[in-house]
Amino acid sequence: MSNETKSGQIFDWVTLRRLYAFVKPYQARFYLLIFVILLSACLAPVLPLLIKYTIDNEVAAGDYGGLTGMLSLMIGVLVLQGLIQFLNTYLSGWLGQNVIRDIRVRVYEKILQLRLKFFDNTPIGRLVTRTISDVETLADVFSEGMAAIAGDILQLVLIIGVMFYTDWRLSAISLSMIPLMLLSTYIFKEKIKVSFNEVRTAVANLNSFVQEHITGMSIVQIFGSEQIEADKFRQINHEHRKANIRSIWYYSVYYPVADILSAAATGLVVWYGAKEILNQEVTYGTVTAFIMFINLFFRPIRMLADRFNTLQMGIVSTDRILKLLDSDDFTPNNGTYEPAAFRGNVDFKNVWFAYNEEEYVLRDINFSVKEGETVAFVGATGAGKSSIINLLSRFYDINKGEILIDGVKIHEYRLEALRRSIGVVLQDVFLFSDTIENNINLRDKTITRERIVEAAKLVGVHDFIERLPGGYDYNVMERGSTLSVGQRQLISFVRAIVQNPRIIVLDEATSSVDTETEEMIQQAIRKLMTGRTAIVIAHRLSTIREAHKIIVVDKGRIVEQGTHEELLQKEGFYSNLYRMQYKEVV
Repeated sequence: MSNETKSGQIFDWVTLRRLYAFVKPYQARFYLLIFVILLSACLAPVLPLLIKYTIDNEVAAGDYGGLTGMLSLMIGVLVLQGLIQFLNTYLSGWLGQNVIRDIRVRVYEKILQLRLKFFDNTPIGRLVTRTISDVETLADVFSEGMAAIAGDILQLVLIIGVMFYTDWRLSAISLSMIPLMLLSTYIFKEKIKVSFNEVRTAVANLNSFVQEHITGMSIVQIFGSEQIEADKFRQINHEHRKANIRSIWYYSVYYPVADILSAAATGLVVWYGAKEILNQEVTYGTVTAFIMFINLFFRPIRMLADRFNTLQMGIVSTDRILKLLDSDDFTPNNGTYEPAAFRGNVDFKNVWFAYNEEEYVLRDINFSVKEGETVAFVGATGAGKSSIINLLSRFYDINKGEILIDGVKIHEYRLEALRRSIGVVLQDVFLFSDTIENNINLRDKTITRERIVEAAKLVGVHDFIERLPGGYDYNVMERGSTLSVGQRQLISFVRAIVQNPRIIVLDEATSSVDTETEEMIQQAIRKLMTGRTAIVIAHRLSTIREAHKIIVVDKGRIVEQGTHEELLQKEGFYSNLYRMQYKEVV
């Protein structure tokens, strides 16, 4: 069974112990909650005993003063129980919300550290579920979990003890329905567990479908597939409805059965108690107390099934979250070296790299880029060009060989320092639903508005931004949907420049813009590259003719390298590519 649908053990002590580690900062309130729950369980038999005493003594003797005193005492017990119930509800809720806040922060911080390979193999919807839904489930563990179960069990033990101490015969009759109650509770627990898993699976399918198809709505509408997708959604939604109705049906059966068994036990107590009262073997107060005991006894049993399932679901969610937190699929920040300034010398020495085991996409890559040089990579789609720049920033780690910056292996650099020294502009630009300013500085408060404006002027987009409503405070909406492809590309270029990197990487950075916008970028690039190392990947050979060196990559290997003129004279790969694009570059 998959991780999405399997059920956990109710008492998985290893998982519970690790979950308790998140409670430690709040252990004073946690222990107070335990005390309140146990106190509530201890107070449960008190009210029936007070009523028994009042009926058998004050009422039977006609002592109005004594009756008034006992009523005052009972009111005091009720107020105390109400206060304890308030503390129970508030403390469990407070503790749960603080713990899930801490866990959610830990989970998100962990996700931020994971390497890109992890995201290549993990659906986004699953990570969203871990961060939101699974963490939210943990709140119920504190309100309906171990502490509540312990309180219910203690209440049952105390009530049974008080009942047998009061009258063993009435106790035996009161508990005669317990085997049937336990059997029905066990069957309900097993059925509702399966039902919960079905509901959870149906919700996951529903969320995945909606997320994927809303994201790809343009494709759905372009190909006129609205009705087909609506039918698919209708079927998935139907399965979701069926799963929920099945769980509702189990509850609809179980609770009436539990009430009938409780009523049957009460009826037996009244029948036997009335006979014993007539024989003067039992008092009125004792029978009344046992009627109350039955209600107090059956209610925790009925709730235990729900509490066990809640705890079980919490264990499953906790296990998933811990597996994510335990994941070692992250880029280890195993370096400490952070120079005062990077120069920008880059060396790849015998580099081999594979995304999956031994399926190498880069084979024995060797090249050098000197400080201030511009090197361009060209080649067919899938040749390995983008993989090279991903390795430079340590988005992925190499399998064999060495990559050095300024003569130091990139693994020896502090990861944050390494990546801040490299400015990257990708072909597929991602903008957050936020202001233009925040999309440029990524909420780094050290990057001032003046610095952003200066970079925007360098690229030539300042006037365009100023014409937008709100200027740099304009909200670009999700994925930058309110801007054109070219505008998004220009903003991403400004985002790279404001970091003032020593190495600039352009991955097809001008492939999605028109000729006028491309010329604007090229002018900015020429200014920006002065004194900086530049690594450029481009299909348009016209954009890289001035590069100090052009490297041709084919099937993961470097097949040619040299200047534009040198490569044309070789009549090889580059020459063929150039002739294919000749009309474009002349």
